[in-house]
Amino acid sequence: MERNHREDQCNEIEALDSIYCGELEVLETEPHKFRLPIATTEYDPEVETEGLSCQLLFTYTEKYPDTAPLVEIEEPTNFQDGYEEELLEHIHKTIEENIGIEMIFSLVSSAQEWLNVKYDELKNAAETAKEEAKRRVEEEEMKKFEGTRVTVESFMVWKMQFEQDMGITERKEKVAAESRKLTGRELFLNDNTLNESDLKFLMDAGESIESVRIDESLFQNIDDLDLDSDTDDEDYVPE
Repeated sequence: MERNHREDQCNEIEALDSIYCGELEVLETEPHKFRLPIATTEYDPEVETEGLSCQLLFTYTEKYPDTAPLVEIEEPTNFQDGYEEELLEHIHKTIEENIGIEMIFSLVSSAQEWLNVKYDELKNAAETAKEEAKRRVEEEEMKKFEGTRVTVESFMVWKMQFEQDMGITERKEKVAAESRKLTGRELFLNDNTLNESDLKFLMDAGESIESVRIDESLFQNIDDLDLDSDTDDEDYVPE
């Protein structure tokens, strides 16, 4: 017995209208051409800022369901580039799996599932991008506190330059010079009071400077003195 494709198509339209509770929009009847919406749960038709949505437009071919129906995508909302082609390819694979039986419900369900999967991927990608952006910001903030890594050598160079710029080096050298212990010779050369000690002694004794006479004869034979060694003295006892 030959299959009555027309009757099968009308029966499916009635079933679809019952399943989708008024969402089915029949545009033509010869052949049947109708529209069904699909959307993710996040989609709000009044806002249209989140979620994915589109209309699936079906047209029965003469021998449907023994031949594939025509499928189009209308009013895609928040679709990324290439989404329409991918969804149509997905639907056509489902058609191939269902040739010979009424398949519109299966096609709509499969398309709905594809839409949900794609939106989950979008949300995950957005979340990953957000986390990556946050990580980069945190890394940039940390770099502000890290600065240049300091080694012993770089610290010593910085310290020397800092002390020089602040005048610390000059002050250190001045303090070191002032605190250095003078030798006996330096004390003698720097202390002018030693030069006047003998004169002061004479003046304290009641002698005037004019009365001081130097007996030059005491120094006439000074070159004949042997001052090189103390060993010529028979009473010399080495220490």
